[in-house]
Amino acid sequence: MKVLIIAGARPNFMKIAPVFRAALQYPEIECKLVHTGQHYDREMSQAFFEDLEIPAPDFHLDVGSGSHAIQTAKIMVAFEQVCLQEAPNLVMVVGDVNSTLACSLVAKKLQIAVAHVEAGLRSFDLSMPEEINRMVTDAITDFYFVTEESGVKNLLREGKPEDRIHFVGNVMVDNLLHQVRKLEKGGGAGLSVSRIKPEAGDYIFLTLHRPSNVDEPAKLLDIAGALNDISTEKPILFPVHPRTNKMLSEHTIELSDGIRLLPPLGFLDALYLWKDACLVLTDSGGLQEETTALGVPCITLRENTERPITIEMGSNTLGGTTRASILKAYGKVKANRGLRYGVPPRWDGLASERIWKVLLRDLPK
Repeated sequence: MKVLIIAGARPNFMKIAPVFRAALQYPEIECKLVHTGQHYDREMSQAFFEDLEIPAPDFHLDVGSGSHAIQTAKIMVAFEQVCLQEAPNLVMVVGDVNSTLACSLVAKKLQIAVAHVEAGLRSFDLSMPEEINRMVTDAITDFYFVTEESGVKNLLREGKPEDRIHFVGNVMVDNLLHQVRKLEKGGGAGLSVSRIKPEAGDYIFLTLHRPSNVDEPAKLLDIAGALNDISTEKPILFPVHPRTNKMLSEHTIELSDGIRLLPPLGFLDALYLWKDACLVLTDSGGLQEETTALGVPCITLRENTERPITIEMGSNTLGGTTRASILKAYGKVKANRGLRYGVPPRWDGLASERIWKVLLRDLPK
């Protein structure tokens, strides 16, 4: 079985790493990694892949940035050549980036089976490009690998065949638990973050990068106002995304001294900090799941989430994007401090193994 596994940016590699590692126990499976390069991270260091315990990609498409249409088209043209050269039995895509959509379309038109990891997630917000990518990919997928029960319900409601929907759990959690074990053994975190944690005391961890939050000056100013207010009570550690840094500078939006600005962090360094935070503030999809898996309180700086299980478990609270709504959510989380939260079904670190068992059983030889 020859499988091409697709990633478009670093967060995708967190998801495909455990899938790749799990495939190594099956000699009949040959996996090759394809990095489309849709984000500005083409110079990915070897250390990054060593952390994830996967090899550097077999193919790097180097598509770079551009409008959604230009980027999707570039990926499709380049990936078609890879498929024609490799003739895989299966193309596996993850998540909801443009690479997910583009590579699914190419594979399907070449009569190659498609597996979608994280299938069925829906925000029901068509202003999000990711929502369109999710919906279109799921319209042509052959194997739906679902992280939470809402995904199963969404796919059935959309008329997808029940026998192709597989509730396997969350590969992001597979990677998370693997990396937590590594940290517990004393490996991984860099010296700089090791020094930051004891200095910070009882701290909040923040990530903020979503274009809908940082590209609109008025919205970014409102969010910054809420963060400045919160930082008068608790210090905030903030690894600043390059896009966010550019917008803060461009619009002369000032953050208080209670917010400690850090450079972008690798996965292990970020995990080392946020896993012991009293609260995580984020607009990331993946971090909503990861905090839920470890029982860390989280406020999502968005109006909606495609991961409702994180809300149901109690660990995640939708904070919206206004100063008032974020402060209201913060007050709610403060009042509930000390609560223990549940972990969703099958978020046990074994999702990747379940995926390969399904494919070995059901993929035509």
